[in-house]
Amino acid sequence: MSKSPTIAEYGFWKSPITSDLVASATIRLGEVAVSGEETYWIEGRPAERGRSVLVRRAADGSLSDITPPPFNVRNGVHEYGGGAFCVAGDAVYFTNHADQRIYCQHLGPQHAGRQQPGKEPVAITPEGAWRYADLVVDQARNRLLCVREDHTQAGEEPVNTIVAVDLGDDPGVRVLVEGSDFYSNPRLSPDGSRLAWLGWNHPHMPWESTELWVAEIDGPGLPGQARRIAGGESESVFQPEWSPDGILHFISDRSGWWNLYRWIEDKAQAVVSINADCGLPQWVFGQSTYSFAGPDELFLACTQNSVWQLYKVNSSSFTYIKGPYTEISEIHASGTRVVFRGGGPSDPSSIVELDFAEITSVKAQTLKRSFEVDGGLAPYFSTPQTIEFPTDQGRTAYAFFYPARNPDYSPPPGELPPLIVISHGGPTGATSSSLSLASQYWTSRGFAILDVNYGGSTGYGRAYRERLRGQWGVVDVDDCVNGAKFAVAQGWADGDRLIIRGGSAGGYTTLAALAFRDVFRAGASYYGVGDIEALMRDTHKFEARYDHFLIGPYPEQRDLFVARSPIHHVDKLSAPVIFFQGSDDMVVPPNQAEAMVEALRKKGVPVSYFLFEGEQHGFRQADNIKRALDAELYFYAAMLLKKGLRF
Repeated sequence: MSKSPTIAEYGFWKSPITSDLVASATIRLGEVAVSGEETYWIEGRPAERGRSVLVRRAADGSLSDITPPPFNVRNGVHEYGGGAFCVAGDAVYFTNHADQRIYCQHLGPQHAGRQQPGKEPVAITPEGAWRYADLVVDQARNRLLCVREDHTQAGEEPVNTIVAVDLGDDPGVRVLVEGSDFYSNPRLSPDGSRLAWLGWNHPHMPWESTELWVAEIDGPGLPGQARRIAGGESESVFQPEWSPDGILHFISDRSGWWNLYRWIEDKAQAVVSINADCGLPQWVFGQSTYSFAGPDELFLACTQNSVWQLYKVNSSSFTYIKGPYTEISEIHASGTRVVFRGGGPSDPSSIVELDFAEITSVKAQTLKRSFEVDGGLAPYFSTPQTIEFPTDQGRTAYAFFYPARNPDYSPPPGELPPLIVISHGGPTGATSSSLSLASQYWTSRGFAILDVNYGGSTGYGRAYRERLRGQWGVVDVDDCVNGAKFAVAQGWADGDRLIIRGGSAGGYTTLAALAFRDVFRAGASYYGVGDIEALMRDTHKFEARYDHFLIGPYPEQRDLFVARSPIHHVDKLSAPVIFFQGSDDMVVPPNQAEAMVEALRKKGVPVSYFLFEGEQHGFRQADNIKRALDAELYFYAAMLLKKGLRF
């Protein structure tokens, strides 16, 4: 006989999805690469203090760690990193977080049909204040090509270039391309005769404006006269790649959507024209949304309304590959298989492989999950609903709604759940619908969640991203507020128990919503921005002019920076706030949180502050992830009870 659910107020339900489970059971699955029948990926392990480990899956299915402790496969180019490793034959090249140098890890001899890790990794770049990303191998010239960020001139902006790292007996680093503020995606043609790359300049971000350049490579390996073939002031180009027969492909939003093109007969020719985004904002290096399976065949991922789908593309067809995945990225094909990172409402982020030799009966094989789904937990999982809701100026915005769910409990008659509105980071980013223990931690305790893709988010075309131009702190706040009101109007949530939380730019939206609107009763800011003007002075090179798009030119429009900064409007903020911050954060420095905390304390607003030593922009260590979740839950309960609200 099944046990009847216990009657208990929302927010007080006990759940088997504990903070310990969230912190220790979930790994970050990062970049992916394929080499022959082997697959490589990066695992970020909270249980190892956030260390990023390069893992290999051999042809026989066995898994092994390639990089030994204490090596940490990360880099700090643009602070966000990416493009941290590449594979070439019997060697792996990777960047190490501690010293930002490139290392070579030779793979040992084969045993039982698979290669074993060889000797300790050896540094191939000199000591110093240089960082490297987007590694690719130039086999014909025995060198690596990559982006280098030079921090050797103290007090000045770092200098970004494309360089060659010699792999011979006398290694050295040589600048190949320079002059732009930023670079990414150095890519060699299959015959090694041409080099393509992306470049862009302040004040643009790569999802606003990038340029695609191509140059012939001479005998010694130096690029000749470069030619710009795509991109410009109002065009974002993403992921240039050469087909196996030497045709340059790239993704551009010139149509209003990030679609796939190829450069042929001195012009750009559309390969795929669809009202969907096939690209991503380049917050990190090494992203891939398409990969070639042959000269005239490739796999491509596209997103509509933040739901991703995978397609097989050739000259005669554009075929949808059905699967459970609504999040697809890191696509890499080799032989008769394609590997990608995928997830969905019932599937955590995973490394997935499928064989496309028999495409009509394709079956995906999961190589690694970010966490293993305990069958006993499945009844506690809340499934997101994709929703559209009206917002200001007659527009529509988007979100995922997660109802509270726990089979062990029922609420008192007539009670509605508290609602947590989540504002994602970026702000040019998008939320994910992949199964997440962090989200289920809340819903299984009796909270509903509204995860908002506010105006400015990617996945809805360039026009939707452009909604945020000059309107940061307005459009994003309006959409979060209107999303909360919509949920209340639908009878999904208690309008007196609305919470908002977010990290980074989402932390700013959280603080702005609390300062400029009287809707939310509590908030949580994870490494969020309280003073936009101070951020202009303190942040790193990559985002140093981002506010020109988000707010306006500085100092010409300083009045807007003051008007939109919550630190100058603490008098309007009366809801309790909890702050979480990493001590080593170079993107949003700790002074942002500390200034807000001090101002709120002086006003007498309930506030709590957690500073985690050694953490950067985003928490990677299991103890800190657990402590933040527990503290946030306790804070909501304590503060809302103080307000006399049932919780």
